[in-house]
Amino acid sequence: MTTTVTTHRPRPPAQPATLRAKRLPRYAAPAIAVAALLVAAGVVYGLGIGGPVLVVVLGALFYLAGLFTAANAVEGRRAARNRTWSALIHSAFVLAVLPLASVVWTLVSKGVERLDGNFFGTSMNNIGARDANGGAYHAIIGTLEQVGIATLITVPLGVLCAIYIVEYGRGRFAFAIRFFVDVMTGIPSIVTGLFVLAFWVLIVSPWFNDGRPGFSGFAAALALSVLMLPTVVRSTEEMLRLVPAPLREGAYALGVPKWKTILRVVLPTALPGIVTGIMLAIARAAGETAPVLLVAGGGAAINFNPFENNQSSLALFVYQQAGEASKYSPARAWTAALTLVALVLVLTIAAKLLARRNRLGR
Repeated sequence: MTTTVTTHRPRPPAQPATLRAKRLPRYAAPAIAVAALLVAAGVVYGLGIGGPVLVVVLGALFYLAGLFTAANAVEGRRAARNRTWSALIHSAFVLAVLPLASVVWTLVSKGVERLDGNFFGTSMNNIGARDANGGAYHAIIGTLEQVGIATLITVPLGVLCAIYIVEYGRGRFAFAIRFFVDVMTGIPSIVTGLFVLAFWVLIVSPWFNDGRPGFSGFAAALALSVLMLPTVVRSTEEMLRLVPAPLREGAYALGVPKWKTILRVVLPTALPGIVTGIMLAIARAAGETAPVLLVAGGGAAINFNPFENNQSSLALFVYQQAGEASKYSPARAWTAALTLVALVLVLTIAAKLLARRNRLGR
């Protein structure tokens, strides 16, 4: 009997198929951009129809058209559309960053002229039009006090109102609150100033001022709190709604009361977004001029008491110095504007760091 043994030789491994697609070289996009700018400059300056801004706009259009044409010829229609839309997205990012960079550069370049001790250590009291000295110390004190008081009034009210709307509010009453908060969002700042002027300055303040109405920084803080309240309520409401429902349900399953669940679970989870909304409201309040002018009156002297006499702010100081007929006033105005932006930036960074430190660990 013959036994046949069949040996199977191992097959050679299959060679992976290599997909090779034609692609534009890396220098193609920059080359197309340079060519587009040159063509746009030739068209604009050759016809005398504009300046550098029109050159950039036409260059961007020529660049998109040239990029699509080159990519369509080499890579295909799908890749060409992908490159074109990517270029549009990058162009939108550049257009969004350019105004911000321009504002920052203008503030820094023009605001460094008066960054000295005299500006931050003196007021405008007894400063004439021909005096190069004088600073914004009184305005800085006024801004800190007014915005601080407004924040102390607004943040608890706004957060508690948002908690009620999201966690407890049902029916027409909650709908009415949400509706009026939305209406308050669009109220002009001068209207809030007129409201506080008519209510607090002309009706309430005479009770504490021997029958005479009086301006004060506290009145300005009340006006700013009216402006801040809808922003705090709406931003907090949206952040609370983003907290996942299983977090609440897990706490309820463990027997945690609802108020403690809100305090220990919901609020820490939504804290970064809430802080962002609060800082937006503070930034808006710090930059308001009309309410402070109407109910605080402004002033050139230092006033540490927010409940008596006139008080200025940085935004009002910028407005007043920009309209002064003195060659030294524009420098003060630019430095005060830079100081205001830096102050809001420092407060925002500090609040973000505090919120990150106290947020609920994941």
